[in-house]
Amino acid sequence: MYNSNPPSKPDLPSTAKLIKSTILAAGVAVVLLVGVVMPAEYGIDPTGIGKLTGLKKMGEIKTSLAKDAAAEAEKELANAASPTPILTEKPVQIVEEITPPPAAITTPPVTTPPVTTLNHEKTFTLADNGWTEIKLKMRKGDKADFIWFTDGGRANFDIHADSKTLKIDYHNYAKGSKLRDEGILEAKFDGSHGWFWRNRSGKTMTITLNTSGEYQDIVVYN
Repeated sequence: MYNSNPPSKPDLPSTAKLIKSTILAAGVAVVLLVGVVMPAEYGIDPTGIGKLTGLKKMGEIKTSLAKDAAAEAEKELANAASPTPILTEKPVQIVEEITPPPAAITTPPVTTPPVTTLNHEKTFTLADNGWTEIKLKMRKGDKADFIWFTDGGRANFDIHADSKTLKIDYHNYAKGSKLRDEGILEAKFDGSHGWFWRNRSGKTMTITLNTSGEYQDIVVYN
């Protein structure tokens, strides 16, 4: 029924030719695998041909992308296996801490001794070469107005102070010889502050002293 003619035996390849062709094909396949497929697909280049042709770089890129894709897929599978719990936000309560004001520090009032204001008039008579001394007991800063005068002739005077407590024997304010003198005596320290007179006029002399101000006492020493 068929008109095709079977090939004659001389036209068929021999067994040796088939084996040779198979070996040649296998060698070409190996060369393609090692020189093209492995560098291009996996970045493996044992022969160095892939580096020369650029196939190795392409294979390295493919391999890196494949690794990243596998890691991402593994991450997604892990997230799917253990879903992240939904957190419910709670309102944040702000507590304002109020610091009480510091307690007021009360200091005891400073008590100052009362200011004593006194007034005196002293009149005394001095014989020739006679003397007298009058002093006011005063605290530091106390002030007293004074005026003194003689009935005639000049009197030698010395305004000075001392303090037994402070161990001050003599502190001079002023000295001289006058018929009359007036002013304000201000105490430089706690102690006795006043006048010393001596009559060098050659005759009897009367001296009058008026004081008014901040002092505690007046003392006549002669």
